[in-house]
Amino acid sequence: MARLRIGSRGSQLALWQANHFSALLHARGHEVEIEIIKTTGDKITDVALAKVGTKGMFTKEIDEALAEGRVDLAVHSLKDLPTAVSAGFEIAAITQRENPRDVFCSRKYKSIDELPHGARIGTSSLRRQAQLKAVRPDLEIHPLRGNVDTRLRKLEAGEYDAVILAAAGLNRLGKTELVRQVISAEIMCPAAGQGALAIEIRADDPGTRQLLAFLDDTTARATTTCERALLNKLGGGCQVPIGAFAEVRDGQLHLDAIVARPDGTKLLRESQDGSDPVRLGEAVGEALLRRGGDAILEEVYGLHVVAPEQP
Repeated sequence: MARLRIGSRGSQLALWQANHFSALLHARGHEVEIEIIKTTGDKITDVALAKVGTKGMFTKEIDEALAEGRVDLAVHSLKDLPTAVSAGFEIAAITQRENPRDVFCSRKYKSIDELPHGARIGTSSLRRQAQLKAVRPDLEIHPLRGNVDTRLRKLEAGEYDAVILAAAGLNRLGKTELVRQVISAEIMCPAAGQGALAIEIRADDPGTRQLLAFLDDTTARATTTCERALLNKLGGGCQVPIGAFAEVRDGQLHLDAIVARPDGTKLLRESQDGSDPVRLGEAVGEALLRRGGDAILEEVYGLHVVAPEQP
């Protein structure tokens, strides 16, 4: 049996993910080691992600370890991976997807609608901020960085009336005590690839590809490929106000997507059905650009000294 080395960030959630795959591979008789790698995104904790503008800020150092052969595979949250995977690498598996939606967490309030006028909400995501402002322009949005525990601790300490987080991370860690509302995609369209995990390998490593084939989920592969095709068409990343949510309905792919101004004053939404994930993603992206998405994105990029790249 094979001896495999997994490269992972050191956050609690990243290590949960790495250990989860380690257990699955152990069950098949393989020896597995986990190497913790600190990324640029882990080192920059006092600046909103949208203002950093570093391509692959949560993946670059892990990819370097993979390229150098220090690790055999890397586990990523798919939404952190650039839509164009670097030359020499490939995504060997996209595993069964967790709930891709965002959740509303609060000590006092049961939903976004119940928040009082001027409530303080924590999020550093322009996508979440824009959609919150679209339905509740009175809310005060404040930056929120750190791992899941840090964010929840700040909420518990009363620094925020509520915070918005990804359902997937909280579900995986079993930290759902403060979840008050799973926000529908109609109110808050998720980030492309949210809830999905990707296993990246070197493209010239067919042996590892074969060992990981059992982890690839057909539905997760199709839906996330569609979402990432849209993101690629719009030229945006996970830190710009773009949302994409694909699901299978009656045997067809259905894609909902949004582009919005960060202040929520303009929000474009497009939905289409199709059978080819890439064509559908590109078609919806093109429709959003034609309807004014290009102007919104140009405005967003102009707000920052360094335009955030994919993603």
